Amino acid sequence: KDMVLYYESKHADLSPHPSYLIYVGKDKFENEDLIRFSWPEQDVWFHVDDLSSAHVYLRLHDGETIDSIPPKVLLDCAQLVKYNSIEGNKREKVDVVYTPCENLLKKSSFEVGQVAYKDESLVLKTRIKDGRNNDIVNRLNRTKTIKENPDLENEKRERDERLKRKKREHFEKEEKKRKEEEEQLKLDVMARDYERLNIEEKKVTNKEMSAKYESYEEAEEDFM
Repeated sequence: KDMVLYYESKHADLSPHPSYLIYVGKDKFENEDLIRFSWPEQDVWFHVDDLSSAHVYLRLHDGETIDSIPPKVLLDCAQLVKYNSIEGNKREKVDVVYTPCENLLKKSSFEVGQVAYKDESLVLKTRIKDGRNNDIVNRLNRTKTIKENPDLENEKRERDERLKRKKREHFEKEEKKRKEEEEQLKLDVMARDYERLNIEEKKVTNKEMSAKYESYEEAEEDFM
């Protein structure tokens, strides 16, 4: 059976997102689907550097980037990937690499579970210096849930459709705002033109009056 392990990195003091989803494939075969159906711009891949380990994935919230991962959440991911490395778990110090999932490169010649990077400059590294932190690992394990045969493809499809709807709604909102501003601009121009026309008409009237009457007294007599 295909199995995916889900964990929750929870920190009440983090705002506005006190909780993050972390997920791990049961083995290298699950990792193939996890990479294939990862969420662009939201999923970050973790692995122990230069050692065999599980592939750990962090799902960011909308609008977040790999550079904005809270340090506590980053440490949770690093500790979890170390814990899921036979050799790395024995070592006091290990480096953990992480990169956006869309930066992972798969080739037909690769073995199952093997990956490379499209752009090395997008690969970041964090170091664990003090060995495994059992408090962190135990806290994460208490949140663990297991899903058998998750429909990763459908989950990604639904997510993509949500994004499309959200982008369409944003576009429609911005287009409505643009049209309203354009209409208001037209009204403002019309109002200024009308005001300018009134001023010009007054000027013409005053000029005509000045030409018709030689003095204020004549104008007053004519009016009376």
